[in-house]
Amino acid sequence: QVQLVESGGGLVQAGGSLRLSCAASGRTFSSYVMGWFRQAPGKEREFVAAVSPSGGSKYYADSVKGRVTISRDNAKNTVYLQMNRVKPEDTAVYYCAADMRPGLLVGRTYEYWGQGTQVTVSS
Repeated sequence: QVQLVESGGGLVQAGGSLRLSCAASGRTFSSYVMGWFRQAPGKEREFVAAVSPSGGSKYYADSVKGRVTISRDNAKNTVYLQMNRVKPEDTAVYYCAADMRPGLLVGRTYEYWGQGTQVTVSS
C-alpha cells in the first residue's frame, strides 16, 4: 500500500559525504516508523538507522554511529540519511523501509520497502 522511492545515491570518494532521500506516498506518513537498511555485494542486508514518527527518537547501528544522521520532514513525506566520512565498506544498495506499528526502534520489522539506491565509495 505504501510506496517508497529512494534517491541520492551515486559514486563518492572515501571521506566524502552524500544525502539519501526517501519519498513516501499516503496520508499517514507521520504515523510511520522509518528505517534505512543496506546490502553490500555478496553480503546479507543489515540495519543502518531508524527514526520515530515524530522524529524525536533515533537509533543507529554501531557500524555507522558518528558518521550517519537520520531525519524526516513529515510535511514533505520524506526521510533522509546524511552520510559523512564515508568508507569503501559503505558501498551497498540502500533501502528505505516503513512500519506503522508503535514500539521500540531496536529490532523491529518493517512492512514496506523501497527499490533501493546504489551507493559506491571509491578508495
